[in-house]
Parts: sequence; C-alpha cells; structure tokens
Amino acid sequence: MDNLNGLQVFVCVVQSGSLVAAGARLGLSASAVGKSLARLEQRLGVRLLNRSTRRISLTDEGALFYERGQRIVEQVQEAETELARISDTPRGRLRVSLPAIGYRMLLPILPEFSSRYPDIELDLDFNDRLIDVIAEGVDAVIRSGALADSQLKSRSLGPFGFVLIGAPGYFARRGTPHTPGDLQHHACLRYRFPGGTQLQPWRLRLAEGAPPLVLGSALTSNNLESLIHAATQGLGLAYVPEFVVAGALAEGSLVAVLDDYQEERGTFSILWPGSRHLLPKLRVFVDFLSQRLVLGKGTGQP
Repeated sequence: MDNLNGLQVFVCVVQSGSLVAAGARLGLSASAVGKSLARLEQRLGVRLLNRSTRRISLTDEGALFYERGQRIVEQVQEAETELARISDTPRGRLRVSLPAIGYRMLLPILPEFSSRYPDIELDLDFNDRLIDVIAEGVDAVIRSGALADSQLKSRSLGPFGFVLIGAPGYFARRGTPHTPGDLQHHACLRYRFPGGTQLQPWRLRLAEGAPPLVLGSALTSNNLESLIHAATQGLGLAYVPEFVVAGALAEGSLVAVLDDYQEERGTFSILWPGSRHLLPKLRVFVDFLSQRLVLGKGTGQP
C-alpha cells in the first residue's frame, strides 16, 4: 500500500507542477510530499524528477514511470468510484450546464428532486454557450440537437415540438397567416445562434412545387426569452419550442398558428464525460430527468 501511496504522490506532483500544489491537493505538507518522493526514488534506485527552487521536470526514467503510473492511478480511482457508485448515498455538488431557456423545463420538477436527494447541491449554469464539458470540469450538460462529441456519454431526455406564436393583438392588426407563404407579409422575430450570424431556420412543410420559404427579420436575438417577450408585446411572430410557451398558450396571451405545417422535432439529451463512471449524484440526476422531464406538446406527453 505504501508503494501505491508513493505512486499517487508522484503522479500528483507531475500533474500539479510543484510539491506545494500537490500537497494542497493531497492534504499534505510540501515536506511530506518531498519525503514520499525521496522514498519512492530510493526504492526504485533512479531519479524520477529534476527539482530546483523554481520548477520540477521529469527525467527520462521519470517520464517512463509516469506514463505507466498515471494509468495505474486512474484505474485505482475508477475502481474506488465504482465501489462508491454501488454503496454510497448520492451527495455533493453537482455542476450542470443547460440552455438559457432550460429553467422552464427543469425548475418545475426540482422541488421533487431536492426532496428525494437533500444531500445533493445543484450548481446550474443556464447559458447557450457550448462549453467544453471535460476542460471546464462540469459534471453534465443538457443539449439539444445532434450529438457530435464522441468523448461524452449521453442519454436522451425526450423529444419536443416547435410552434409559431404571436399575440392576439398582433393578429388583430396584421391578420393571421394561413400558409407558410403568407409569412413574407409578417414581422418575423428570429433566433440567432450564439457566437455568429446564423439564424435558426423555420422548418415548415411546404406544398409540393411551392417556392422556398423566404423570411424577413423584424428583430433578431440570441436570447429566446427576449423573442418570446417581443412576441407577447405584439412585435411579431416567433418560432420556439412548444414547452417553453405552453403556459402562455393555455392562458391565451400567445396564440399558435400554422400548426398543420409544423414538421420539426427536437430532442434534449444529457451528456457527461465518457471516461468517468456515473457517480451516485449524477446517476440519480440522469435517472430522475429521464423519468420526470415532460417536453411533449399540449397534453404533456412526448
């Protein structure tokens, strides 16, 4: 066991870049870290690190030992994680990144989750920016659309539909479109994808032989909430996920049009680093969302 402890200290020093930083991660003094390294080098009969007052660097022997040792330490950590997954109670801080509009689908069911798992502290980041899950140390991310990151594991949370919405007052002034072609005479509120100029297409079914749909842009925004608010104020029509405006549609502050021409379906998925086992806190969160998240149209069913 002492051999393994020495190996873990050595790997941590290399990853941290200094004895002090490694000690902070391991809960040891820099002196204790140095003595552990000295015992390891003495036992192996080689120098693993070149150490100076300013920096450390690997010797040739150290580089070879680190390459093998790092894998061993990771395997031990994975084995410990797997045991914790089987026996441990879900607890701790859980960092999750979601789309900015994600609070509308998540917050209604969070009281139930918190009641079930009071020892889990949720740290939620509602942001449309596409983050690097591994580099930024996030436990999981919820995304819609195609999943291209092969380093991540995923589970589908269910499909959702889109609606074209406007305020009753807007339709009283401008009339109601009856076909997608009528939209060229209406004020269109367009969603702009973050970090660029690309606008979200409005995927409506067109009649055979009909010309391509051409839309103007009375207003563009990279924030879906602002478009919904603008539509509610009568500024135009917006194309949004149905679950986001289900309440407004039910109370009549917004009205959906061209439902018969809707053909787009989206899907939300939850993703997490593929190199990690599901910790108890993440496992129960994924299971809970899979069971309780409702994104379907109208009836509340997908």
